[in-house]
Amino acid sequence: MVRDNINDLLAFLAVARERSFTKAASKIGISQSALSHTIRNLEKRLGVRLLTRTTRVVSPTEAGEKLLLGIGPHFDEIEIQLDALNELKDTPSGTIRINAPDYAISCVLWPKLQDFISTYPDIKVEVMLDNGLSDIVTERYDAGVRMGEQLAKDMISARISADFRFAVVGSVSYFEKHSQPQEPQDLISHTCINYRFPTSGGLYTWEFEEAGREIKIRVDGQLTFNNIFYVLDAALAGHGLAYVPEEIAQPYLEKGELVRVLEKWSPYWDGFYLYYPNRHHSSPAFRALTEALRYRD
Repeated sequence: MVRDNINDLLAFLAVARERSFTKAASKIGISQSALSHTIRNLEKRLGVRLLTRTTRVVSPTEAGEKLLLGIGPHFDEIEIQLDALNELKDTPSGTIRINAPDYAISCVLWPKLQDFISTYPDIKVEVMLDNGLSDIVTERYDAGVRMGEQLAKDMISARISADFRFAVVGSVSYFEKHSQPQEPQDLISHTCINYRFPTSGGLYTWEFEEAGREIKIRVDGQLTFNNIFYVLDAALAGHGLAYVPEEIAQPYLEKGELVRVLEKWSPYWDGFYLYYPNRHHSSPAFRALTEALRYRD
């Protein structure tokens, strides 16, 4: 009975953790209808309802939550022990799932991952765009990428980028119609492109520094995005001033398509870190990835 239920239990864990038949089916590589059929058969055999289904949400019942908490850690431990067998292989292998914000993916992860995947062909890397502050344990990621000031205290971390600054930029066409701001407070009278945090839903308050004093400016404008590259695109199109990481603005500054202002007020921020729970420390594949991403002066 138990042996026959193994695959069905894994299917249940996927749905219960993802809270979605669609996401779970994609994760384990079967059709949504086949997954629903599997769960119905499991519930029939066990004689209890495990999941509550609505048009928008799938959630465990009381019995389902008890089963999830009871068997989930055991299957996780089996997975860890199987991963540990990679120590005996000639080359590291396995799949590593990472979530990271848009800018970190483009400017930090991707340049280093290109060499890494060539060096380690048996390691698969899934990089998921996440501009929020998702819980990587709950979402079952192996690691996440955050700025230093955003790191959770109970995580292990490794620096993967240098400190960086933001830049206030606008197009040439914008400044043909508007004077350049001379100090941060001048931004109040300018059309600016806002960035909205996906997690809190709040708008980013532009942050500056003068003689060790922090200055925060709430800007206004017609456009708001939750992706920093769309903010940059809008600035390039002349729709207002943007506050973006200087690395993504630099190519357009060099070509003369953007003009930078207020540079002396822009502070440096702690760089990006790869962070992860302690249980991944023993995986050869994960150690190889961490070393490949690690920032070196």
